[in-house]
Amino acid sequence: MKILLVSDIHYSLKQFDWLVQVAPNFDLLVIAGDLLDVAGHADLDTQIVVVSQYLERLRGATRVLACSGNHDGDMKNDAGEYVADWLQDVREENLSVDGDTVDVGNLRATVCPWWDGPVTRENLSAMLDEARGEGSGRWLWIHHAPPDGSPVSWTGKQFAGDAHLLELLERLKPFCVFSGHIHHSPFHDGGSWVSRIDDTWTFNPGCEMGAPPAHIVIDFDAMEATWRSSMGEEKIDLAAPGDATPRPT
Repeated sequence: MKILLVSDIHYSLKQFDWLVQVAPNFDLLVIAGDLLDVAGHADLDTQIVVVSQYLERLRGATRVLACSGNHDGDMKNDAGEYVADWLQDVREENLSVDGDTVDVGNLRATVCPWWDGPVTRENLSAMLDEARGEGSGRWLWIHHAPPDGSPVSWTGKQFAGDAHLLELLERLKPFCVFSGHIHHSPFHDGGSWVSRIDDTWTFNPGCEMGAPPAHIVIDFDAMEATWRSSMGEEKIDLAAPGDATPRPT
C-alpha cells in the first residue's frame, strides 16, 4: 500500500496538474484540506467547478480521500458554522470526502470535516466514536488541522494546532493522522513533517508554491515515510518503536 499525501493546494492548478500526472503511481491519494483559496483571484464558485473537475480526473486514476479545510467552506449550517457542502456533491466511487469511513486494503480511513464551531466539533467527535467500531486494521484519519503541541503544528513561534484533535487521538488512538494547515512546520527549527504522540504517527507535508507541492509518500509495505520538498528528501522508519526522528537521504 503506497499513499501520496498533500495538503493546502489552495487552488494551485500547477499542483493539481502534477497530481493528475503522478496519481496512477499510488494506491491512495490523500488531500488533507484547503483545496480552495478564499483569498484567491478566482471567485469561490469558479474554484469549486474547476477543483471538482480535477477530483473527477484524479478518482479515475486512483482512490482519493479529500477532507475540507478552513478555506473550503461554501455555506453555513443551521448553527451558522461553515461547512464544505460542495465536497458532498463530488462524492463518487473512488472519491471519499468529509464524513466517510472506508476500508482500503488493511487500512480503515476516516475523512474528517473541518469544524467551525461547537456543533460541527461535536459532530466530528460522534463520527469518530462511531467509526471506531468499523472495519479492522490500521486506522487512518484525514484531518486538516494537526494536533496541538506537536512539531507538525509548530509555526516557528508557537504551537497552533487543534487541541480538540489532540484529545480525540489520545482517547481513540488511531495509527496515524494526515494533516496540513500549518504551512511551514516542516521548514522551521523545532517543527517537523512527522511526529509521534504515544503510538499515533502525525504527518504534515507543509505548503510550498509551484509544482511539485511538498508531499509525503507513505509505504506501508516497507513501513517507511518519505518527505519531499525544496529542502530535499527525508525518510523515517515507521516500524522503529518510539522513534520519530527523520533522516536525510
